[in-house]
Amino acid sequence: MKRYSTLLFGSIATVFTACFGSKHISRHAVPSVIEAFVTSSDQQYLLKEQTGLRFSGANANGYTTITVDPSQTFQPVEGFGYTLTGGSAQLINAMSATARRQLLQEIFGTGSHKLGVSYLRISIGASDLNATVFSYDDRPAGETDVPLAHFSLAPDMAGGTGLIPLLKEILRINPKLKIMAAPWSPPAWMKDNGSSKGGSLLPEYYETYSRYFVKYIQAMEAAGIRIDAITPQNEPLHPGNNPSLRMLAEEQRDFIKNHLGPAFAAANIRTNIVVYDHNCDRPDYPLTILADTAAARYVHGSAFHLYAGNISALATVHNAAPDKAIYFTEQWTGSKETFDNNLRWHIKNVIIGAMRNYSRTALEWNLANDTAYKPHTPGGCTQCKGALTINGDHVARNVAYYIIAHASRYVPAGAVRIGSNDEGGFHSVAFKRPDGKKVLIVFNDNNAEASFNLRYQDQQAVVVLPAASVGTYIF
Repeated sequence: MKRYSTLLFGSIATVFTACFGSKHISRHAVPSVIEAFVTSSDQQYLLKEQTGLRFSGANANGYTTITVDPSQTFQPVEGFGYTLTGGSAQLINAMSATARRQLLQEIFGTGSHKLGVSYLRISIGASDLNATVFSYDDRPAGETDVPLAHFSLAPDMAGGTGLIPLLKEILRINPKLKIMAAPWSPPAWMKDNGSSKGGSLLPEYYETYSRYFVKYIQAMEAAGIRIDAITPQNEPLHPGNNPSLRMLAEEQRDFIKNHLGPAFAAANIRTNIVVYDHNCDRPDYPLTILADTAAARYVHGSAFHLYAGNISALATVHNAAPDKAIYFTEQWTGSKETFDNNLRWHIKNVIIGAMRNYSRTALEWNLANDTAYKPHTPGGCTQCKGALTINGDHVARNVAYYIIAHASRYVPAGAVRIGSNDEGGFHSVAFKRPDGKKVLIVFNDNNAEASFNLRYQDQQAVVVLPAASVGTYIF
């Protein structure tokens, strides 16, 4: 791999260390060695470590320069990860105990050869990547349960998907893991069409549904799982999934303002309320809610997907409401798409694009499914390719595994985005970690191998990236 190492050697920092000892070096000294890991679109390199990369003096050359500037600070990082669907949980729970433990350590542990996933999204009730459709208070046709006397997490306990026991096992590996939860549908009896698919929440059940959220958060807390944030509805403008719900911006605004927000306050619920959770083509949706001060007082931030629109919509909402958080919560990789196309698009838009546009998270969609892209509900997604394909104890690592790994393994929660530039066919995003180290993620969008200068303070290193490849650099 010497071909992808720096062409420049030596380090002022190294000289000072040798002469005076590390305790005498200025805290602004530039480290000499740069850790580097590359994934290429042709899969020749998959998180492949590059050696010999070092800083040296900033000598002039004709290469594009990417400058890391820690004097520019932006949003904090809350984490990188996936949605742990009920189907994912079902497959992981079906593995042997040894294989399951090894896999969970690999995904949620930290250190060498582990992903360090620090953020998960889960569904409140079933998502379309569950084997069956359910809520936590289903009733026979014609019956209702306004007191929520039949509310139960049983469908996600050991006798169901096993999601809750699995989450507890994951939290033993990473107790600081953050979890965001979103419903795909309320109980069907609360809806105007009486169905799990489509329809709208009847206003007469706004108060009841608010208590449903409260009971969910309290029940999960009692099970040992803290929910950091919820969104009132996954993809509220897409009622064609099963399960799903149509919830217009004005409806979500009024639900939060008059019911959900006050219910959380009365119950002393500290879980954050995050609005929208849908595509970048409709920034007007979260802005409608945030423009209402009575609703906005209960809102922590807005969440986005990118199946339509432009990733810059995140910055549009941030700039209109800079006191509110931004989250990127879902993007799927398709079974009919190539590794090449997925890596290019997702690194540029989800990892680099979302974070450059103020997101605190970058989440890919489904953590795992089987070789037939199951489980899914009748009418659920049939082409969503998990980060993992699980067949018994055998695990295949797919493109979404590497997309997230280039950030999650090296950028922990608590890091802060800092300045870096896009130039010459290179896209970048940079972070300062809690331990003080800097991390630069760069994508070479050229169709040929290309070199760039990685510059930090008055030092630089010449880096070579293969065509359509992503590199993560730590120093």
